[in-house]
Amino acid sequence: MDKPKNVEDYISRQKGYIASNPDCGTSHYNLAVAMLGQKRYEEAEKELLEAVECSPGLAEAYVQLGGICLKRGDLDGCLEYNKKAVHARAGFSEGWGNIGFVHLQRGNIDEAVPALQKAIRYNPRFLQAYTTLANAYLMKGLTEESIETNRKVLELAPEFAVAHNNLAIAYMENGQFDLALEHCDNAIALGYEVASEIRRELDKHRK
Repeated sequence: MDKPKNVEDYISRQKGYIASNPDCGTSHYNLAVAMLGQKRYEEAEKELLEAVECSPGLAEAYVQLGGICLKRGDLDGCLEYNKKAVHARAGFSEGWGNIGFVHLQRGNIDEAVPALQKAIRYNPRFLQAYTTLANAYLMKGLTEESIETNRKVLELAPEFAVAHNNLAIAYMENGQFDLALEHCDNAIALGYEVASEIRRELDKHRK
């Protein structure tokens, strides 16, 4: 079969597959992902709900539903859908990462940390989970753990600007200003917009 010419052609083909086999969860999911790419969120949500109705073990569909909830500011919905994702597939790192993120947004640090640790255990290269976990440690006052976690990110991706920014903050709070300045400058050089109050505070310690 020829490749789709464009997104609309792809969407049309997925609708055709669904018409011939309405109970195919994968086709509903594929259609939803294409619609999400066009920001057609309500239509995508309908297809994702059809997808999990047809295929309750389709963890990716629950995560996408959680993402739609997050865009609406519905943290409860996002959390519930991601819980369904990890129930459908216990080792689904993205679901655990999202659960940790929502808990952190709510200030539930003690619930965020184990979820993020699971995300990393199931996917040791999940950079966003590492940086979110590092933020959780910093919020708990565990500066050394935050530093260690961000340094792990840089072992995996030396130019990951968020980790440089996070290290600048952690080292600053630890009173290690030379290292804080180094990582602040690295973050800026990589295009990250370091908070102005952080830059002003660190500028006091430039030699």
